[in-house]
Amino acid sequence: MSPQDIQKQRNLQLIRWLTYLMFMMFAMTSDSVGEIIKEVKREFDVNNTQASLMHSLFMVGIAFSGLFLGFLADKFGRKKTIMLGLALFALSCYLFLVGTSFTFILGLITLSGLAVGIFKTAALALIGDISTSTKEHTGTMNGAEAFFGVGAIIGPLIVAWLIREGVHWTWLYVIAGVLCTLLILMAWKADYPDHSKGQKADEPIDVRRSLKLLGNPYAMGFSIAAFLYVAAESAIYVWMPSYLMCDATTLEATFSCYSEGPEQMLAMYAVSAFFSLRAIGRFVGIWMMQHFNWALVMLMFSFAIMVCFIGGLWGGREVALYMFPLSGIFMSVIYPTINSKGISCFPKHEHGTVAGVILFFTAAGAAAGPLVMGIVSDAFGGDAMYGFIVATGFATFLFIGFLYNFLRNPTETRLAEIEKTEYQN
Repeated sequence: MSPQDIQKQRNLQLIRWLTYLMFMMFAMTSDSVGEIIKEVKREFDVNNTQASLMHSLFMVGIAFSGLFLGFLADKFGRKKTIMLGLALFALSCYLFLVGTSFTFILGLITLSGLAVGIFKTAALALIGDISTSTKEHTGTMNGAEAFFGVGAIIGPLIVAWLIREGVHWTWLYVIAGVLCTLLILMAWKADYPDHSKGQKADEPIDVRRSLKLLGNPYAMGFSIAAFLYVAAESAIYVWMPSYLMCDATTLEATFSCYSEGPEQMLAMYAVSAFFSLRAIGRFVGIWMMQHFNWALVMLMFSFAIMVCFIGGLWGGREVALYMFPLSGIFMSVIYPTINSKGISCFPKHEHGTVAGVILFFTAAGAAAGPLVMGIVSDAFGGDAMYGFIVATGFATFLFIGFLYNFLRNPTETRLAEIEKTEYQN
């Protein structure tokens, strides 16, 4: 192997690790929100709907930048866009050191969402640049989401540890800011592959390209699937802690209705258990998507998710204590495969834009789902059970969508064409 080939392999390895670590880093903050909401409600004396803004505004920021700034990765390149997004995210994290009011914190949450939308669309586009086939693209996407799952485990554990040690939960964001600064240095050192092959010189690369994709059946089909999935998934990590609570008046009474020992421990760390199972499932998913029909896997897993939600509602919190975290195993491969197959339906030079559109619907689902659940719960006296009835509806429609996808296979021809034109060599 020539020195140039060795350097190229090292560079691709650096880029792959940079992508994985970016996903892990922002998952530490985004998927800790369920644990943080419990502290915010006590600290600022806000209701469920107000507290859910901690999650919803973050997702609104991601949605806005995904739809209206997703083209930046195609126009200015992956490297510049990633560094811009990471810099904004680090800034928002460090500003948590001076935030004391609920309104100011919501502003930082929104800014961090905008930043994530910028660097995540570029990172998703970058996965296409370093993949040699649509199948490898799906495997790499599952790898990135596996590291996201690792971050989702670490984040809630850090929050729980900080609270137990008497340290304010905002220090989680400071830790994320330090990691983000290191990632900026990694991005600066990396040499990114060319993404502009096949792009017409006179083709406008701006927000109009994103809006045009809203009329594309492939982009919209996978975007709607992303909306439904994330609305159901975020129900678990945002509202499961509230659903499992026995008494919200004191910290000691929070899980007092469960028997001493394993059940009480599981109730306390249910979110971490969910994310642990999801992370394990995503590593398994990398292998599954290489060996099985992706449409069949998605159909089976979406059905299992629906069963977990129905079982958790039917059996009450005692059954939900097991069924809701268990859904993480089946959620493991859903989102990365939606993302991968949706992006893979388009040429590589459009990957940033289409990733932004799917990300818009992803964030919209993550923002709207928990918010609607909070509103419905408040309307029925604050009981989170009523919100989970809504979430079960999201899971049911997701299953129906994948049933259609399995029976009709609408993307088979399109993916075969892209395989020949974009990944053949």
